[in-house]
Amino acid sequence: MKKIRVLIVDDSPFFRQTIATAISSDPLIEIVAVASNPSEARDRIVETNPDVITCDVEMPVMNGIEFLRWLLPQHFVPVIMVSSVSDKVFDAMNAGAVDFVVKPDQHSFQNPETFGSDLIRKIKTASTVKLGSLKAQHTAGSIPQGQVKDSSDRIIVIGASTGGTEAIFNILKVLPNTVPGIAIVQHIPPIFSKMFAERLNDQTALTVKEAETGLWPGRGNVVIAPGDMHMKIKKVGGIFQIECFRGEKINGHCPSVDVLFESAARDAGNRVIGILLTGMGYDGAKGLLNIRRKGGRTIGQDETSSIVYGMPKVAQGIGAVEIQASLIDIPKILMNLLE
Repeated sequence: MKKIRVLIVDDSPFFRQTIATAISSDPLIEIVAVASNPSEARDRIVETNPDVITCDVEMPVMNGIEFLRWLLPQHFVPVIMVSSVSDKVFDAMNAGAVDFVVKPDQHSFQNPETFGSDLIRKIKTASTVKLGSLKAQHTAGSIPQGQVKDSSDRIIVIGASTGGTEAIFNILKVLPNTVPGIAIVQHIPPIFSKMFAERLNDQTALTVKEAETGLWPGRGNVVIAPGDMHMKIKKVGGIFQIECFRGEKINGHCPSVDVLFESAARDAGNRVIGILLTGMGYDGAKGLLNIRRKGGRTIGQDETSSIVYGMPKVAQGIGAVEIQASLIDIPKILMNLLE
């Protein structure tokens, strides 16, 4: 198989070596160049034509986010940000990065071995991303029109992985605060789930929180599963309550989309709308199918607008998706289903 050609950009010699050591153990990855800053990286891109770039967020002269904004209009290369614990990774995702990993240190709760395997997996995923999907991800959607009926007994559940932070933001930013409660599982490291929730709370009309057991996601409220806990919903006295708990990975993930979707199918039945977005693997597909079997409505993101058409593709293949749509159209479709 053709090797994935990787360029490493980081101002720290230690982390350049750490990343190189971590990913060179995989026979399908070839490090074609390293660069200590974005200026040097620009020359290496022209010389080596890499398939994927790993890039630090914080660098002198030009940071990783500014580098992305320069790079992508001129050279389409999928970029994975390698970051310390900071909400700036979401600015990088907004600028066009495909994914991010956390640098192993005392704050990241990640050992070097986990860091290496995580980065290798994300490099392989990033190598499959196409330019069209990144452009579709950053196409502005219109604010959906329509009135939401009294929907205290309804709930919306959303699952996503690679590319999901921007996809989720692009949906939530145009929804009115009259929508039913929304519960979201995004595959994301611990700590970042809270940062993601705070960011969405600041940038949308909705009230967004990191989930915790006992929360009631009512009208206009959104809960994001903690990055290291499963989340499910249960109906208590006619109202949906959140339960978070630790457990083994399911479909390779904790939190797992399937855990949320299965609970929604069981306790919400035909009063739930399930939405499965971009991501590698198959987490959420079976749960979405159960939602549909129980009379709920289901939406799957289409291939063109998905950063990685994995999870929604599996769901489409097993008949779990009632409506397949581009990311830009999902808010309008959701509002129509709520009328």
